[in-house]
This record gives sequence, structure tokens and C-alpha cells, in this order.
Amino acid sequence: MYKSNEKNGKFSVLGLPVHLMSNYSQWLLECLRKDQGAHVITLNAEMTMQAEKNQFLAKIIQKADLVVPDGAGVVLYLRYLFRQTVKRCPGIDLAEKLLQEISQQQPETKIFFYGGATGVAVTAAEFWQHKTPNLKIIGTHSGYHSPEQEIKLQQTLTQLQPQLIFVGLGVPRQELWIAENRHLCPQAVWVGVGGSFDIWSGRKHRAPSWLANNNLEWLYRLYQEPWRWRRMLALPEFVLKAFIYRLTII
Repeated sequence: MYKSNEKNGKFSVLGLPVHLMSNYSQWLLECLRKDQGAHVITLNAEMTMQAEKNQFLAKIIQKADLVVPDGAGVVLYLRYLFRQTVKRCPGIDLAEKLLQEISQQQPETKIFFYGGATGVAVTAAEFWQHKTPNLKIIGTHSGYHSPEQEIKLQQTLTQLQPQLIFVGLGVPRQELWIAENRHLCPQAVWVGVGGSFDIWSGRKHRAPSWLANNNLEWLYRLYQEPWRWRRMLALPEFVLKAFIYRLTII
């Protein structure tokens, strides 16, 4: 479904698509105006390496309507191997900009938050309602629940038909869940937002801007969550495979 008349367009990173455009949030606002459903994926090196081992995840990314360059590895790959002028677009930044623009341009958009530990999505919604009172957040749901509660969640989404659904279950769980449940709200924009609810609820904090601006936000995340060190090994693996892959397609 992705269409763009901009000169950048679509590129491949280890066989996965990445869409480049100057304003992702405006493109998504247009989807919302047209009731045109979309699955948005924010791609980073870790997800790319997971997709190499998980073909189902790879197919979901390949079929996504919009794949945004989230991680520093993906951005540097596009800059140095494709000579593209591209800026990193973290999923949380895209989500925040989209919410702010919805409040200004399309305040009737129905929004749903799903994910996080018990109470986190509720607190995140309260944060946004306080910050932007005219946002129409019509529901929230924890990411930890029983199979019976999952069925109830699906019934709730079917009944409410939100137009924008943020799913914060982490990678790859959120991507798989969206792919399996998009049919419940086919006209909605679905966005995997990772740990954004934790940030909005105040449970965690983002990296200082000087780290983020130097593509080192992953280092701060490792400092906050040292148990992630094994997952961070995907970064050097990505760099090596990205260069090898690029050489094979030249």
C-alpha cells in the first residue's frame, strides 16, 4: 500500500524494506483521513537480525505498509551504502508527533493503547490526556493477561473500532500480534511502539539528547536494562552482514 512521489522511496536492508520520506506523520494522517488501514514497523538492527531467524517476522516486515528507519544501524547503512540523506526516526518520536498532529488536525480520531505491565497503558493515556486534553483515547489494555482476557480485548477492539492503535509488546511480539489481529480493525493504523508506554508513564526515561543525537541511545538502554546485553550482540552481527549483503548486490 505504500506509495510516495518523493524521490527517496523504498530501499532494502538485508532484504527488508525501509521507506524514506520527509514526513512520516503526515503520510499516516492521510491514511487516517481516508480510513486506509496500515501496519507501521520501526526497524532497527535487532529486529533485522531477528527476522533472519524468524521467517514469519520477515514476511510481516516485507508486507508492512510503512517501515521506518528507527535504529542507528539501519540509518548508518542507508547513509554510507546507499548515500541517502536520512535521519533516524525513533518509534516513540513518530508516535508523539502523530498524537500531537492528530490533536491539532484530526481530534476526532479514536485512539487505543495496548501493552505494558498492569496499569502502564492507563498511566500513559492519562499523561497524554493531561498534556493534550482533546485527544480521544477511547481505551487501554495491559500487555499481560490471560487467554480469556485476550478474547475480551479482541471483542473490545471489534466493538470500538479505534482508528489508531499503539501496540507496546516489544519486538517481535507486537509485530506478530498486529499481523494476527489487523482484521479486527481493518481501517486502523497499527503502530508497534515498543517501550513507549513505559516512558510516557514515567517508569523509565529516555537517553539524554547528546547520546541520541550521536546514535548511542542503545548504550543508555543497555545501562538501564543490563540484562539486554545478549540482544545487543545483534548490533555487530548486523554491521558485518549488512556490508556483506551490500557487496553481493552491487
